[in-house]
Amino acid sequence: MKEINDLLTAYRIARENNQQAILATVVKVEGSSYRRPGARMLVTEDGKLTGAISGGCLEGDARKKALLALHQQKNKLVTYDTSIEGEAELAVQLGCNGIVHILFEYIDSDKPNNPISLLEEVQKKREEAVIVTLFSTNSKLDQQGTLFVSGENLHKSSVELDSSYLSDALLMALKHKKSFIKRFDELHHEALIEYVSPTINVVIFGGGNDVKPLVEAVNIIGWQSTVMDGRVTYALPERFPKAKATFLTTPENAFNHIVVDPFTVFVLMTHNYPYDLAVLKTLLHIETPYVGILGPKKKLDKMFSDLLSSGYDLTKEQKSKIYGPIGLDIGAETSEEIAISIVSEIKAVLAKRGGNSLKFLAKKIHEDISIIL
Repeated sequence: MKEINDLLTAYRIARENNQQAILATVVKVEGSSYRRPGARMLVTEDGKLTGAISGGCLEGDARKKALLALHQQKNKLVTYDTSIEGEAELAVQLGCNGIVHILFEYIDSDKPNNPISLLEEVQKKREEAVIVTLFSTNSKLDQQGTLFVSGENLHKSSVELDSSYLSDALLMALKHKKSFIKRFDELHHEALIEYVSPTINVVIFGGGNDVKPLVEAVNIIGWQSTVMDGRVTYALPERFPKAKATFLTTPENAFNHIVVDPFTVFVLMTHNYPYDLAVLKTLLHIETPYVGILGPKKKLDKMFSDLLSSGYDLTKEQKSKIYGPIGLDIGAETSEEIAISIVSEIKAVLAKRGGNSLKFLAKKIHEDISIIL
């Protein structure tokens, strides 16, 4: 969601300056590429770029293509083919030995459900969503672009479209939390069915100085943070300007301040054992994929022992979601290093990855986007 949020902010600024814009989207990749389908970049008429569709090697030529599409006020698909060294289209070298299809969409601000408007709907609703973009690798055919967004409580379309023929694909994307491409051979078109999850909310119990770099790290990767503490001099918004919210609260009242969903994770780092233990008791009854606890292993063992003495016999599943000592083993010492370690662990857990060095990965870093009929 971070890239979408950045694009929407850039577009609002462009419109305030009476500038038009083009939305460039990676809709299909064959072979290897730095960015995957769904990667986006906004190009405003002054040539400013927000977001990225490659590691930097495509952006220069893509800017030119975008400005041409802006001048023509029409959608167009451009293919960058580097599958054969020395024969890359326009001599653009990706260095990834792949074919990348980029869709350039003209943003007509007079149309209420233009692509930017559809992305805004995804931003407004804190729920899982699917974005559908229709395209053809035959550049001579009509490129319809971003058609609609859908979710459990969300459906908005740019055209009068019967989405029933896509219903199975939409359900599949939401169920498996994956993006894929659906091919319509009879129409000579394909649809990028893109799964998008809400922004991760990291609820941090603790307002000490070591929380400051964690809030910064969370903000950098586009997540949001909520800080809670029971000390008047610590739970101050001015101490954590990048946090979405800061609350002065007791453990018993803490959960009255937030709405917890499957995309909410928790970090306990108050350096106050009774406070952390009281919070953990409540978290045992809350559905969350991650609870991280700062401190040595013996602290966590003591917490489990004290919980058992209080009648809380933790299940294997409950324990599996509790991570202590918190963070990946990267040799972190300083608060900044620990913050990176914590954010990395949360990301690895949510992505269901081991957090190991990619050097030893026996498979591709990213799974290929599947194509279904």
